[in-house]
Amino acid sequence: MQQDGIWPHTIRFDGGAPGTIRFDGGAPRRTLTQIITGRLQPGAPDWVYLPVVVPDGVSAIAASYSYHRPEVVDGAVGNACDLGVFDPRGIEFGGEGFRGWSGGARTGFMISENSATPGYLPGPVPGGTWHVALAPYTVSSEGLGFTVRVAIGFGSDSTDEVVAAVGTDGEPAVLPRRSAPPPQRIGGRGPGWYRGDSHVHSIYSDGRRTPERVAELARAGGLDFMISTEHNTPAAHPVWGALAGDDLLIITGEEVTTRNGHLLALGIEPGSWVDWRFRAIDDQLGQIADRIHDLGGIAVAAHPYGGCIGCFWKFGYAAVDAVEVWNGPWGIHNECAVATWDNLLVAGDRDRWLPAMGNSDAHADPDVIGLPRTVVQAAELSSSAITEAITAGRSWIAESGDVDLDFIARADGAPAGIGERLPTDRQAVITVSARVSGVPNGRIRLVTDQGELQAVPIDDAGSAEVTWQTTASLSAYVRLEVRHPLPAGVPLPFGPMAAMTNPIFLG
Repeated sequence: MQQDGIWPHTIRFDGGAPGTIRFDGGAPRRTLTQIITGRLQPGAPDWVYLPVVVPDGVSAIAASYSYHRPEVVDGAVGNACDLGVFDPRGIEFGGEGFRGWSGGARTGFMISENSATPGYLPGPVPGGTWHVALAPYTVSSEGLGFTVRVAIGFGSDSTDEVVAAVGTDGEPAVLPRRSAPPPQRIGGRGPGWYRGDSHVHSIYSDGRRTPERVAELARAGGLDFMISTEHNTPAAHPVWGALAGDDLLIITGEEVTTRNGHLLALGIEPGSWVDWRFRAIDDQLGQIADRIHDLGGIAVAAHPYGGCIGCFWKFGYAAVDAVEVWNGPWGIHNECAVATWDNLLVAGDRDRWLPAMGNSDAHADPDVIGLPRTVVQAAELSSSAITEAITAGRSWIAESGDVDLDFIARADGAPAGIGERLPTDRQAVITVSARVSGVPNGRIRLVTDQGELQAVPIDDAGSAEVTWQTTASLSAYVRLEVRHPLPAGVPLPFGPMAAMTNPIFLG
Protein backbone atom coordinates (compact mmCIF):
# COMPACT_ATOMS: atom_id res chain seq x y z
CA MET A 1 0.00 0.00 0.00
CA GLN A 2 1.32 3.40 -0.96
CA GLN A 3 1.53 6.12 1.67
CA ASP A 4 1.88 9.85 1.00
CA GLY A 5 3.02 9.14 -2.53
CA ILE A 6 6.13 7.22 -1.38
CA TRP A 7 6.47 3.47 -1.64
CA PRO A 8 7.30 2.06 1.82
CA HIS A 9 10.52 0.44 0.61
CA THR A 10 13.67 1.65 -1.06
CA ILE A 11 15.77 -0.06 -3.69
CA ARG A 12 19.39 -0.57 -2.75
CA PHE A 13 22.30 -0.53 -5.16
CA ASP A 14 25.59 -1.93 -3.85
CA GLY A 15 27.58 -1.98 -7.06
CA GLY A 16 27.06 -4.25 -10.03
CA ALA A 17 23.74 -3.87 -11.86
CA PRO A 18 21.51 -1.27 -10.18
CA GLY A 19 18.00 -2.18 -9.18
CA THR A 20 15.17 -0.81 -11.27
CA ILE A 21 12.63 1.71 -10.04
CA ARG A 22 9.16 0.74 -11.33
CA PHE A 23 6.08 2.89 -11.13
CA ASP A 24 2.57 1.45 -11.25
CA GLY A 25 0.61 3.27 -13.91
CA GLY A 26 -2.66 2.12 -12.40
CA ALA A 27 -2.15 3.85 -9.06
CA PRO A 28 -4.89 6.40 -8.30
CA ARG A 29 -2.63 9.17 -7.01
CA ARG A 30 -1.57 12.13 -9.18
CA THR A 31 2.03 11.97 -7.91
CA LEU A 32 4.12 8.86 -7.22
CA THR A 33 7.55 8.84 -5.62
CA GLN A 34 10.23 6.21 -5.16
CA ILE A 35 13.72 6.15 -3.69
CA ILE A 36 16.90 4.32 -4.58
CA THR A 37 19.90 4.25 -2.27
CA GLY A 38 23.31 2.81 -2.90
CA ARG A 39 27.04 3.05 -2.52
CA LEU A 40 29.77 3.44 -5.12
CA GLN A 41 33.22 2.17 -4.29
CA PRO A 42 36.58 3.61 -5.45
CA GLY A 43 37.05 2.60 -9.07
CA ALA A 44 33.35 3.05 -9.86
CA PRO A 45 32.44 3.56 -13.54
CA ASP A 46 32.48 7.09 -14.90
CA TRP A 47 28.71 6.92 -15.48
CA VAL A 48 26.19 4.92 -13.46
CA TYR A 49 22.70 4.63 -14.94
CA LEU A 50 19.75 4.02 -12.61
CA PRO A 51 16.77 2.58 -14.56
CA VAL A 52 13.36 4.12 -13.93
CA VAL A 53 10.35 2.46 -15.60
CA VAL A 54 7.72 5.11 -16.31
CA PRO A 55 4.14 4.24 -17.35
CA ASP A 56 2.27 5.91 -20.17
CA GLY A 57 0.32 9.05 -19.47
CA VAL A 58 2.92 10.78 -17.31
CA SER A 59 3.07 14.55 -17.69
CA ALA A 60 6.11 15.35 -15.49
CA ILE A 61 9.15 13.60 -14.07
CA ALA A 62 11.47 14.92 -11.36
CA ALA A 63 14.48 13.60 -9.48
CA SER A 64 16.81 14.77 -6.75
CA TYR A 65 20.02 13.33 -5.37
CA SER A 66 22.26 13.64 -2.38
CA TYR A 67 25.48 11.89 -1.45
CA HIS A 68 27.86 11.63 1.47
CA ARG A 69 30.72 14.11 1.43
CA PRO A 70 33.16 13.02 4.12
CA GLU A 71 35.87 15.29 5.43
CA VAL A 72 39.23 14.17 4.08
CA VAL A 73 42.79 15.13 4.92
CA ASP A 74 44.67 17.44 2.57
CA GLY A 75 45.71 15.58 -0.55
CA ALA A 76 43.13 12.79 -0.18
CA VAL A 77 40.29 12.30 -2.64
CA GLY A 78 36.78 13.22 -1.52
CA ASN A 79 33.42 12.57 -3.17
CA ALA A 80 32.13 14.50 -6.17
CA CYS A 81 29.22 13.37 -8.31
CA ASP A 82 27.26 14.88 -11.23
CA LEU A 83 23.64 14.39 -12.33
CA GLY A 84 21.75 14.02 -15.62
CA VAL A 85 19.00 11.99 -17.28
CA PHE A 86 18.22 10.05 -20.47
CA ASP A 87 14.75 9.16 -21.77
CA PRO A 88 13.55 5.81 -23.24
CA ARG A 89 15.37 6.43 -26.52
CA GLY A 90 18.42 5.08 -24.74
CA ILE A 91 21.80 5.82 -23.18
CA GLU A 92 23.92 4.82 -26.17
CA PHE A 93 26.95 7.01 -26.86
CA GLY A 94 25.95 9.75 -29.30
CA GLY A 95 22.33 8.56 -29.28
CA GLU A 96 19.05 10.44 -29.10
CA GLY A 97 18.03 9.78 -25.50
CA PHE A 98 19.73 12.76 -23.85
CA ARG A 99 17.26 14.93 -21.89
CA GLY A 100 19.46 17.04 -19.68
CA TRP A 101 22.51 17.60 -17.53
CA SER A 102 23.26 19.79 -14.54
CA GLY A 103 26.57 18.33 -13.42
CA GLY A 104 27.14 19.23 -9.80
CA ALA A 105 25.41 22.61 -10.08
CA ARG A 106 21.95 21.46 -8.91
CA THR A 107 20.43 18.95 -6.52
CA GLY A 108 17.72 17.83 -8.93
CA PHE A 109 15.63 18.41 -12.03
CA MET A 110 12.09 18.44 -13.40
CA ILE A 111 10.96 17.84 -16.99
CA SER A 112 7.48 18.38 -18.40
CA GLU A 113 5.96 19.18 -21.78
CA ASN A 114 6.13 22.94 -21.32
CA SER A 115 8.82 23.55 -18.71
CA ALA A 116 12.05 22.17 -17.32
CA THR A 117 14.87 22.85 -14.94
CA PRO A 118 17.64 24.87 -16.67
CA GLY A 119 20.01 22.41 -18.31
CA TYR A 120 17.20 19.98 -19.13
CA LEU A 121 15.06 19.68 -22.26
CA PRO A 122 11.30 20.17 -21.94
CA GLY A 123 8.99 17.99 -23.97
CA PRO A 124 6.86 14.86 -23.73
CA VAL A 125 7.51 12.38 -20.92
CA PRO A 126 7.06 9.08 -22.77
CA GLY A 127 6.49 5.78 -21.06
CA GLY A 128 9.40 3.36 -20.97
CA THR A 129 12.73 3.05 -19.21
CA TRP A 130 14.35 6.33 -18.29
CA HIS A 131 17.84 6.45 -16.75
CA VAL A 132 18.94 8.85 -14.04
CA ALA A 133 22.67 9.26 -14.69
CA LEU A 134 25.18 9.67 -11.88
CA ALA A 135 28.73 10.64 -12.78
CA PRO A 136 31.13 10.12 -9.87
CA TYR A 137 34.15 12.30 -10.64
CA THR A 138 35.94 11.15 -7.51
CA VAL A 139 35.09 8.54 -4.87
CA SER A 140 36.65 8.64 -1.40
CA SER A 141 38.32 5.64 0.19
CA GLU A 142 35.17 4.95 2.24
CA GLY A 143 32.92 5.00 -0.83
CA LEU A 144 30.17 7.31 -2.04
CA GLY A 145 26.80 6.63 -0.48
CA PHE A 146 23.91 8.21 -2.39
CA THR A 147 20.15 8.65 -2.32
CA VAL A 148 18.07 9.38 -5.42
CA ARG A 149 14.37 10.29 -5.23
CA VAL A 150 12.27 10.07 -8.39
CA ALA A 151 8.71 11.35 -8.77
CA ILE A 152 6.25 11.22 -11.65
CA GLY A 153 3.07 13.26 -12.05
CA PHE A 154 -0.17 12.82 -13.95
CA GLY A 155 -1.98 15.89 -15.19
CA SER A 156 -0.75 19.15 -16.65
CA ASP A 157 -0.82 20.86 -13.24
CA SER A 158 1.37 18.29 -11.46
CA THR A 159 4.75 19.98 -12.00
CA ASP A 160 4.84 21.73 -8.64
CA GLU A 161 3.83 18.53 -6.90
CA VAL A 162 6.60 16.40 -8.43
CA VAL A 163 9.21 19.02 -7.56
CA ALA A 164 7.96 19.09 -3.98
CA ALA A 165 7.83 15.29 -3.87
CA VAL A 166 11.54 14.86 -4.54
CA GLY A 167 12.30 17.12 -1.60
CA THR A 168 14.54 19.79 -3.08
CA ASP A 169 13.00 22.56 -0.97
CA GLY A 170 12.43 25.05 -3.76
CA GLU A 171 15.21 23.79 -6.01
CA PRO A 172 15.36 23.09 -8.88
CA ALA A 173 14.13 26.28 -10.46
CA VAL A 174 11.77 25.53 -13.33
CA LEU A 175 11.50 27.76 -16.39
CA PRO A 176 8.95 27.78 -19.22
CA ARG A 177 9.76 26.23 -22.56
CA ARG A 178 11.11 28.58 -25.21
CA SER A 179 11.62 27.80 -28.89
CA ALA A 180 13.32 30.76 -30.55
CA PRO A 181 17.01 30.07 -31.16
CA PRO A 182 19.00 33.11 -32.24
CA PRO A 183 19.60 33.89 -35.92
CA GLN A 184 23.12 32.85 -36.86
CA ARG A 185 23.75 35.85 -39.09
CA ILE A 186 23.30 39.61 -38.82
CA GLY A 187 22.59 41.20 -42.18
CA GLY A 188 24.39 44.24 -43.44
CA ARG A 189 27.63 43.56 -41.56
CA GLY A 190 30.29 42.86 -44.15
CA PRO A 191 34.06 42.30 -43.94
CA GLY A 192 35.69 43.67 -40.81
CA TRP A 193 37.19 43.02 -37.41
CA TYR A 194 34.67 41.71 -34.87
CA ARG A 195 35.16 41.27 -31.12
CA GLY A 196 33.58 38.42 -29.23
CA ASP A 197 33.65 36.08 -26.28
CA SER A 198 33.24 32.43 -27.30
CA HIS A 199 33.05 30.78 -23.86
CA VAL A 200 30.32 31.99 -21.49
CA HIS A 201 27.93 30.28 -19.06
CA SER A 202 24.53 31.02 -17.56
CA ILE A 203 22.06 29.37 -15.19
CA TYR A 204 21.51 26.76 -17.92
CA SER A 205 24.60 24.94 -16.64
CA ASP A 206 26.80 25.98 -13.72
CA GLY A 207 26.65 29.75 -14.19
CA ARG A 208 24.85 32.10 -11.81
CA ARG A 209 23.69 34.71 -14.31
CA THR A 210 20.47 34.65 -16.27
CA PRO A 211 20.77 34.73 -20.06
CA GLU A 212 19.28 38.22 -19.94
CA ARG A 213 22.12 39.37 -17.70
CA VAL A 214 24.75 37.64 -19.84
CA ALA A 215 23.51 39.40 -22.98
CA GLU A 216 23.37 42.72 -21.13
CA LEU A 217 26.99 42.37 -20.01
CA ALA A 218 28.13 41.33 -23.49
CA ARG A 219 26.60 44.50 -24.92
CA ALA A 220 28.04 46.64 -22.14
CA GLY A 221 31.48 45.22 -22.92
CA GLY A 222 31.26 46.32 -26.55
CA LEU A 223 31.14 42.79 -28.00
CA ASP A 224 29.88 42.11 -31.51
CA PHE A 225 29.25 38.42 -30.82
CA MET A 226 29.18 35.85 -28.04
CA ILE A 227 28.90 32.06 -28.04
CA SER A 228 26.77 30.17 -25.53
CA THR A 229 28.75 27.18 -24.22
CA GLU A 230 26.82 25.44 -21.46
CA HIS A 231 28.33 22.23 -20.10
CA ASN A 232 27.08 19.15 -21.98
CA THR A 233 23.65 20.53 -22.89
CA PRO A 234 21.94 22.59 -25.60
CA ALA A 235 19.13 23.57 -23.23
CA ALA A 236 19.93 27.29 -23.47
CA HIS A 237 19.84 27.46 -27.27
CA PRO A 238 16.09 28.30 -27.54
CA VAL A 239 16.46 31.07 -24.97
CA TRP A 240 18.81 33.31 -26.91
CA GLY A 241 16.48 34.23 -29.78
CA ALA A 242 14.73 36.91 -27.75
CA LEU A 243 18.05 38.33 -26.55
CA ALA A 244 19.95 38.61 -29.83
CA GLY A 245 19.76 41.67 -32.07
CA ASP A 246 21.43 43.61 -34.83
CA ASP A 247 23.97 44.84 -32.26
CA LEU A 248 24.86 41.37 -30.87
CA LEU A 249 25.22 38.05 -32.68
CA ILE A 250 24.59 35.15 -30.28
CA ILE A 251 26.03 31.89 -31.57
CA THR A 252 25.07 28.46 -30.23
CA GLY A 253 27.67 26.06 -28.85
CA GLU A 254 28.49 23.60 -26.06
CA GLU A 255 31.32 22.92 -23.64
CA VAL A 256 31.91 19.19 -23.97
CA THR A 257 33.11 18.34 -20.47
CA THR A 258 35.04 15.07 -20.60
CA ARG A 259 37.13 13.45 -17.87
CA ASN A 260 40.36 14.34 -19.72
CA GLY A 261 39.71 17.93 -20.74
CA HIS A 262 37.02 20.30 -21.95
CA LEU A 263 36.21 20.82 -25.64
CA LEU A 264 34.38 23.85 -27.01
CA ALA A 265 31.97 23.00 -29.82
CA LEU A 266 31.52 26.48 -31.32
CA GLY A 267 28.91 27.34 -33.92
CA ILE A 268 26.98 24.07 -33.87
CA GLU A 269 23.39 24.08 -35.11
CA PRO A 270 20.87 25.37 -32.56
CA GLY A 271 19.43 22.49 -30.58
CA SER A 272 22.20 20.03 -31.47
CA TRP A 273 24.05 18.06 -28.80
CA VAL A 274 27.58 16.61 -28.58
CA ASP A 275 28.23 13.65 -26.27
CA TRP A 276 30.88 14.07 -23.59
CA ARG A 277 31.06 10.52 -22.18
CA PHE A 278 34.56 9.53 -23.27
CA ARG A 279 38.18 9.67 -22.14
CA ALA A 280 41.39 10.05 -24.15
CA ILE A 281 42.01 6.31 -23.96
CA ASP A 282 38.71 5.69 -25.81
CA ASP A 283 40.12 7.28 -29.00
CA GLN A 284 36.84 9.12 -29.71
CA LEU A 285 38.05 12.69 -30.12
CA GLY A 286 38.42 12.45 -33.90
CA GLN A 287 34.87 11.11 -34.19
CA ILE A 288 33.56 13.85 -31.92
CA ALA A 289 35.39 16.55 -33.91
CA ASP A 290 33.85 15.12 -37.10
CA ARG A 291 30.39 15.35 -35.53
CA ILE A 292 31.02 18.96 -34.52
CA HIS A 293 32.05 19.75 -38.09
CA ASP A 294 28.95 17.98 -39.44
CA LEU A 295 26.89 20.23 -37.18
CA GLY A 296 28.53 23.31 -38.72
CA GLY A 297 30.89 24.03 -35.84
CA ILE A 298 34.55 23.90 -34.89
CA ALA A 299 36.34 22.04 -32.08
CA VAL A 300 38.52 24.05 -29.68
CA ALA A 301 40.58 22.68 -26.79
CA ALA A 302 39.58 24.76 -23.75
CA HIS A 303 41.87 25.92 -20.90
CA PRO A 304 44.49 23.14 -21.39
CA TYR A 305 45.99 23.77 -17.95
CA GLY A 306 42.75 24.42 -16.06
CA GLY A 307 42.89 23.54 -12.39
CA CYS A 308 39.59 21.71 -11.88
CA ILE A 309 39.09 17.94 -11.88
CA GLY A 310 39.10 16.76 -15.48
CA CYS A 311 40.07 20.17 -16.87
CA PHE A 312 43.63 19.37 -17.96
CA TRP A 313 43.76 18.66 -21.70
CA LYS A 314 45.10 15.14 -22.35
CA PHE A 315 43.96 14.42 -25.92
CA GLY A 316 46.75 16.00 -27.94
CA TYR A 317 45.96 18.61 -30.56
CA ALA A 318 45.77 16.73 -33.87
CA ALA A 319 41.95 16.64 -34.02
CA VAL A 320 41.07 20.16 -32.84
CA ASP A 321 40.72 23.33 -34.90
CA ALA A 322 42.11 25.80 -32.35
CA VAL A 323 43.21 26.07 -28.72
CA GLU A 324 42.05 28.45 -25.99
CA VAL A 325 45.40 29.70 -24.72
CA TRP A 326 43.93 32.56 -22.66
CA ASN A 327 41.07 31.75 -20.30
CA GLY A 328 39.84 34.44 -17.91
CA PRO A 329 42.17 36.74 -15.96
CA TRP A 330 45.84 36.15 -16.74
CA GLY A 331 47.60 33.55 -14.63
CA ILE A 332 50.17 30.78 -14.72
CA HIS A 333 47.69 28.40 -16.41
CA ASN A 334 47.53 30.78 -19.37
CA GLU A 335 51.30 31.25 -19.42
CA CYS A 336 51.69 27.47 -19.68
CA ALA A 337 49.10 27.27 -22.46
CA VAL A 338 50.84 29.96 -24.53
CA ALA A 339 54.20 28.22 -24.09
CA THR A 340 52.75 24.89 -25.22
CA TRP A 341 51.03 26.52 -28.18
CA ASP A 342 54.24 28.30 -29.23
CA ASN A 343 56.11 24.98 -29.09
CA LEU A 344 53.50 23.51 -31.44
CA LEU A 345 54.05 26.40 -33.86
CA VAL A 346 57.78 25.65 -33.91
CA ALA A 347 57.47 21.89 -34.33
CA GLY A 348 54.21 21.66 -36.25
CA ASP A 349 53.08 21.46 -39.84
CA ARG A 350 53.07 24.91 -41.45
CA ASP A 351 50.15 23.89 -43.67
CA ARG A 352 48.02 22.76 -40.72
CA TRP A 353 48.97 24.92 -37.76
CA LEU A 354 46.90 25.43 -34.62
CA PRO A 355 45.41 28.91 -34.12
CA ALA A 356 45.04 30.46 -30.66
CA MET A 357 42.02 32.16 -29.15
CA GLY A 358 40.98 33.61 -25.79
CA ASN A 359 37.70 33.75 -23.85
CA SER A 360 36.37 34.72 -20.45
CA ASP A 361 34.74 31.42 -19.36
CA ALA A 362 32.58 33.75 -17.27
CA HIS A 363 30.17 32.11 -14.83
CA ALA A 364 29.15 34.63 -12.19
CA ASP A 365 30.06 37.94 -10.59
CA PRO A 366 32.78 39.19 -10.55
CA ASP A 367 33.75 37.34 -13.79
CA VAL A 368 34.06 39.85 -16.64
CA ILE A 369 32.47 38.84 -19.93
CA GLY A 370 34.97 39.80 -22.61
CA LEU A 371 38.07 39.32 -20.41
CA PRO A 372 39.63 38.32 -22.68
CA ARG A 373 37.99 38.59 -26.09
CA THR A 374 39.02 37.29 -29.50
CA VAL A 375 39.10 39.85 -32.32
CA VAL A 376 38.48 38.13 -35.65
CA GLN A 377 38.77 39.34 -39.23
CA ALA A 378 35.62 37.85 -40.75
CA ALA A 379 33.84 38.17 -44.08
CA GLU A 380 30.60 39.01 -42.28
CA LEU A 381 29.01 38.88 -38.85
CA SER A 382 27.71 35.33 -38.94
CA SER A 383 28.35 32.08 -37.12
CA SER A 384 30.02 30.43 -40.10
CA ALA A 385 32.21 33.45 -40.91
CA ILE A 386 33.31 33.87 -37.27
CA THR A 387 34.23 30.19 -36.81
CA GLU A 388 35.97 30.11 -40.20
CA ALA A 389 38.11 33.09 -39.20
CA ILE A 390 38.99 31.46 -35.86
CA THR A 391 40.04 28.26 -37.66
CA ALA A 392 42.13 30.26 -40.14
CA GLY A 393 43.88 32.13 -37.32
CA ARG A 394 42.85 35.54 -38.62
CA SER A 395 42.50 36.81 -35.09
CA TRP A 396 44.13 38.31 -32.04
CA ILE A 397 43.23 38.40 -28.36
CA ALA A 398 42.69 41.46 -26.15
CA GLU A 399 42.03 41.84 -22.44
CA SER A 400 39.42 44.55 -23.06
CA GLY A 401 37.92 46.92 -25.60
CA ASP A 402 40.47 49.56 -24.61
CA VAL A 403 43.30 47.69 -26.33
CA ASP A 404 43.87 48.02 -30.07
CA LEU A 405 46.66 46.99 -32.42
CA ASP A 406 47.77 46.65 -36.03
CA PHE A 407 50.33 44.03 -37.08
CA ILE A 408 51.66 43.42 -40.59
CA ALA A 409 54.72 42.09 -42.44
CA ARG A 410 55.92 43.21 -45.88
CA ALA A 411 58.49 42.01 -48.40
CA ASP A 412 59.02 43.40 -51.92
CA GLY A 413 55.91 45.54 -51.44
CA ALA A 414 53.62 42.58 -50.68
CA PRO A 415 51.85 42.55 -47.28
CA ALA A 416 50.66 39.73 -45.02
CA GLY A 417 48.52 40.08 -41.91
CA ILE A 418 47.69 38.02 -38.85
CA GLY A 419 47.17 34.36 -39.66
CA GLU A 420 48.51 34.76 -43.19
CA ARG A 421 51.70 33.66 -44.95
CA LEU A 422 54.12 36.09 -46.59
CA PRO A 423 55.54 34.30 -49.65
CA THR A 424 59.06 35.54 -50.27
CA ASP A 425 62.61 34.45 -50.95
CA ARG A 426 64.35 33.13 -47.84
CA GLN A 427 66.97 35.92 -47.98
CA ALA A 428 64.64 38.79 -48.86
CA VAL A 429 64.34 41.52 -46.24
CA ILE A 430 61.01 41.39 -44.40
CA THR A 431 59.78 44.46 -42.54
CA VAL A 432 57.49 43.83 -39.60
CA SER A 433 55.42 46.74 -38.26
CA ALA A 434 53.22 46.96 -35.20
CA ARG A 435 51.14 49.66 -33.58
CA VAL A 436 49.62 49.29 -30.13
CA SER A 437 47.34 51.51 -28.01
CA GLY A 438 45.56 51.19 -24.70
CA VAL A 439 48.36 49.60 -22.62
CA PRO A 440 50.09 52.27 -20.49
CA ASN A 441 53.66 51.44 -19.47
CA GLY A 442 53.46 48.06 -21.14
CA ARG A 443 55.87 46.29 -23.45
CA ILE A 444 55.64 45.09 -27.05
CA ARG A 445 57.33 41.75 -27.73
CA LEU A 446 58.02 40.37 -31.21
CA VAL A 447 58.32 36.60 -30.83
CA THR A 448 59.58 34.13 -33.45
CA ASP A 449 60.49 30.45 -33.46
CA GLN A 450 63.74 31.58 -31.77
CA GLY A 451 61.92 33.42 -28.98
CA GLU A 452 61.73 37.14 -28.27
CA LEU A 453 63.85 39.02 -30.81
CA GLN A 454 62.59 42.56 -30.34
CA ALA A 455 60.99 44.41 -27.41
CA VAL A 456 59.84 48.03 -27.17
CA PRO A 457 58.46 49.83 -24.10
CA ILE A 458 55.10 51.60 -24.26
CA ASP A 459 54.77 55.11 -22.85
CA ASP A 460 52.45 56.10 -20.04
CA ALA A 461 49.89 57.25 -22.61
CA GLY A 462 49.60 53.61 -23.67
CA SER A 463 50.71 53.89 -27.31
CA ALA A 464 53.79 52.68 -29.19
CA GLU A 465 54.95 51.62 -32.63
CA VAL A 466 57.75 49.26 -33.61
CA THR A 467 59.41 48.37 -36.89
CA TRP A 468 61.73 45.37 -37.17
CA GLN A 469 63.44 43.54 -39.99
CA THR A 470 64.23 39.87 -40.52
CA THR A 471 64.35 37.23 -43.26
CA ALA A 472 62.53 33.94 -43.76
CA SER A 473 65.87 32.17 -43.27
CA LEU A 474 66.05 33.55 -39.73
CA SER A 475 62.37 33.53 -38.70
CA ALA A 476 59.76 30.93 -39.63
CA TYR A 477 57.03 33.15 -38.18
CA VAL A 478 56.58 36.25 -36.11
CA ARG A 479 53.83 37.00 -33.61
CA LEU A 480 53.08 39.91 -31.29
CA GLU A 481 52.62 39.99 -27.53
CA VAL A 482 51.71 43.07 -25.49
CA ARG A 483 52.48 42.72 -21.79
CA HIS A 484 51.81 44.76 -18.69
CA PRO A 485 54.71 45.36 -16.28
CA LEU A 486 55.45 42.35 -14.08
CA PRO A 487 54.15 43.09 -10.56
CA ALA A 488 56.66 42.62 -7.76
CA GLY A 489 56.54 39.18 -6.18
CA VAL A 490 54.40 37.58 -8.92
CA PRO A 491 55.91 34.21 -10.01
CA LEU A 492 55.49 34.70 -13.77
CA PRO A 493 58.27 34.87 -16.40
CA PHE A 494 56.71 37.96 -17.99
CA GLY A 495 54.12 40.56 -17.11
CA PRO A 496 50.41 39.80 -17.51
CA MET A 497 49.21 39.67 -21.11
CA ALA A 498 47.30 42.65 -22.49
CA ALA A 499 47.06 41.39 -26.08
CA MET A 500 48.56 38.75 -28.36
CA THR A 501 48.23 37.75 -31.99
CA ASN A 502 48.30 34.64 -34.02
CA PRO A 503 51.49 34.41 -36.13
CA ILE A 504 52.38 35.70 -39.54
CA PHE A 505 54.29 32.94 -41.35
CA LEU A 506 57.33 33.99 -43.34
CA GLY A 507 58.60 32.41 -46.54
